[in-house]
Amino acid sequence: MQIFIDSANIEEIREAAALGVIAGVTTNPSLIAKEKRDYRETLGIISGMVDGPISAEVLSTDFKAMLDEAQSLQAIHPNINIKVPISAEGLRTITELARRGIKTNCTLVFSAGQALLAARAGATFVSPFVGRLDDISNDGLAVLNDIVTIYNNYAIDTQVISASIRHPMHVVESARIGADIATVPYKIIMQLIQHPLTERGIEKFLQDYQAAF
Repeated sequence: MQIFIDSANIEEIREAAALGVIAGVTTNPSLIAKEKRDYRETLGIISGMVDGPISAEVLSTDFKAMLDEAQSLQAIHPNINIKVPISAEGLRTITELARRGIKTNCTLVFSAGQALLAARAGATFVSPFVGRLDDISNDGLAVLNDIVTIYNNYAIDTQVISASIRHPMHVVESARIGADIATVPYKIIMQLIQHPLTERGIEKFLQDYQAAF
């Protein structure tokens, strides 16, 4: 399973990329707004830092406006794929972008049925929001498992991005289920690195060495 970073913070992305574990980046309007930076400028900087898929979300909700915005965003860098929310207009947009050879990430997916439609429309990626389902007392990982199973049943090429990751075990369970990608906030990437026994072990090794020499 590949790891993407879910962030629009330039420093977070730079530090995560330096670890050598990041294969791509996902952004959304909320993450961009949090940084208070120009959208297109930020996407251009990110595209120069990570050599992998960069998801940039459209802000429009109707077919023609989404198409126009998608073409504008994709022109920033060849690695940019277009995040399109699941909806009737969104599916039309994904279908047309696929026809034009533009990669897409169908986002705000909360059911296996939505994921199946996104795949049949030609989405390159689909992003089920595991954490947001958990937030409303649904089982986000169960939905993720359904999507992965259905895609495997029919050899569907659309890649599954486990999104809205809330804690390290979401990442581990997503890998166990068979998601292609987990897009993970910087904080949780750092939590995945840490373990108290590792820290205790390093301290013990140093103490033993210093005691001997």
